[in-house]
Amino acid sequence: MNNVVTQRFIKCHNKLKEDNRIRSSRQFALSLDYLPQSLSEILKGRRDVTIELLRKAIAKFKMNPVYIFTGDGPMFMTEDNHKSFRVLTIVTNSQDDERIVHVPVPAQAGYAGDAASPSFIQELPSFTLPDYKYKVGTHRAFDVAGDSMEPTLFEGDKVICSFLEPTLWETSIKDNYVYVIVTRGDVVVKRIENHLKEDKELLLRSDNGFYEPYRVNVSDIREIWYVRAKISPFLPSPQNIRNMLRDEIRDMKKTILTQSESIDNLSDKIDGIAK
Repeated sequence: MNNVVTQRFIKCHNKLKEDNRIRSSRQFALSLDYLPQSLSEILKGRRDVTIELLRKAIAKFKMNPVYIFTGDGPMFMTEDNHKSFRVLTIVTNSQDDERIVHVPVPAQAGYAGDAASPSFIQELPSFTLPDYKYKVGTHRAFDVAGDSMEPTLFEGDKVICSFLEPTLWETSIKDNYVYVIVTRGDVVVKRIENHLKEDKELLLRSDNGFYEPYRVNVSDIREIWYVRAKISPFLPSPQNIRNMLRDEIRDMKKTILTQSESIDNLSDKIDGIAK
């Protein structure tokens, strides 16, 4: 955690004291299940705030994570913002470098629902990629389920995504780009038309024309992830696929011929018995 983030955390702490929302730094620390002595070291600039302490402070005192990490916006969230806001849990290695958490299909219902606690996230598989663009910011990987995004994405593909801050949804979501949308009950991969400014809605489209587009209200959205890359299973070469298709067709012809001969023989026997 860098020193700038720690200074913003301290400003939020001091504002809580000024507004009499906390009686003392000790009470603040204890309410977050944190050692008062350790908090004192942070307030004196001798150590940086931890991710876990920030997570608890955001959840309990509605500190604005956008302000904490970027300096933009108010120090604290409003009640309406906080109701729809979910603290994003991250996973780091021993060097405090963030890892990419993977959300497989069996875990997606729990991820979308209220079960996505820090312990739930930390139990999911995680990994790193060598590209530098995945070393900055928070990323997730999601399994693609179903055929709604064919031929762009197929079931079994994995999409690697960057987290999009809620405060940036209205201005940063680009029409016809692919995103992962986490609602209160589902995880979907769709192309988006951004109608947040005028209607507080997103129009979600599938690349497979069989599926109709539909709208989702911003109040139902928990997270939005911008799809940056995909990982697909390795497939045989086109020549091998053609050869496999020829073999399958040849086998089908043999089966049909054998069944036809059996039917003819059975028909002859039936005719013989009838005579």
